[in-house]
Amino acid sequence: MRIFDCHSHWSTRRGYLFRTEEELASQERIWHTKATIETEQEMTDNFRRNNVRVILDLAITMWMERDEIRDVHDYAYDVQKKNRDVIFGHWITLDPRVGKFALDEFERGRAAHAGFIGFGIVGQQNPGFPPSDPIWDPFYKHSIDIGAPVLIHTGLTGIGQGFPGGKGIVLEHAHPRHIDIVAARFPELRILAARPAFPWQDDMLAILLHKANVSYEVHGWSPKYLSSALKKEIGRRLQDRVMFGCDYPVLKYEKMAEHWRALGYSESVLAKVLHENAERYFGATAP
Repeated sequence: MRIFDCHSHWSTRRGYLFRTEEELASQERIWHTKATIETEQEMTDNFRRNNVRVILDLAITMWMERDEIRDVHDYAYDVQKKNRDVIFGHWITLDPRVGKFALDEFERGRAAHAGFIGFGIVGQQNPGFPPSDPIWDPFYKHSIDIGAPVLIHTGLTGIGQGFPGGKGIVLEHAHPRHIDIVAARFPELRILAARPAFPWQDDMLAILLHKANVSYEVHGWSPKYLSSALKKEIGRRLQDRVMFGCDYPVLKYEKMAEHWRALGYSESVLAKVLHENAERYFGATAP
């Protein structure tokens, strides 16, 4: 079965999310996988081998200067154009304090014709403004104007996990209540909540049931660790609203697909979660 991955990361040296030896060691400690740097060809061949189309998160740009941000984006767009069959597009993740530069850079990405471009909102690290903070409003309004969804992270993050003070990250900034507030304030905005919302999963379920403009992708966790309530709703009321996210290269496609199958969902529900819901959501023509 094919896979549409709503959220993963680059595995190349230029794009790898974890940049320091300390951060690379945390990957093994938290996710129990070793960091393996791949070439661009190895990465895209991995996607093809697993029958994957993916939207990659360029979260490394959150901490970069403007010239470096442009360079990373140009690099990503160039690789995407050579591999359109597997890289569907990118989430642009920037510090909201850069203001108009973020909107200009977003439009520069769209003008590059390098696949899908959407804003990724990471209130915990980017740089501590929860998604409901008005500083993000220009990102939301721009997304409404062009009809693009936004990705808003929720729940526990592995970034800073196990470090003193969690590297300054405030977990509450990813509470689902912030998604609820944004969804209510901007009913025309299409919101894709990102990550299982541990430890507030029931809150996230309530928001999904209440707010029709919110959908859900569950990257970063093996599905066997999802809450019982979420597993139940995936097979019932939310079977058309939940989408696959892997968090490659931290997690691997082979294992994630195996774990989804082990949950015992029908083939029709699995098809919805693994590719059909996302293909419809992003207007992606089935290959």
